[in-house]
Amino acid sequence: MENLEKYNNAFVEVFGAKAEELNDSYSKETVDEWDSVHQLSLIAAFEEAFDIMFDPEDIMEMTSYAKGKELLAKYDVVL
Repeated sequence: MENLEKYNNAFVEVFGAKAEELNDSYSKETVDEWDSVHQLSLIAAFEEAFDIMFDPEDIMEMTSYAKGKELLAKYDVVL
């Protein structure tokens, strides 16, 4: 499975999103279900899928689809 597919699957699993809905405007401002529990679930899914461990400040910054891509790049994950 490609990294982008793993990334998208995390959003599908956590939010029940459809892959075609996922774009850079998908964020806590545009998704009603996006709360702290879902945000932590998303982080956990990324950590498991990419075998990484996020710093606490990065966990707080995980507020959108676009930001997630930025954060993963910081951990050398290429999407």
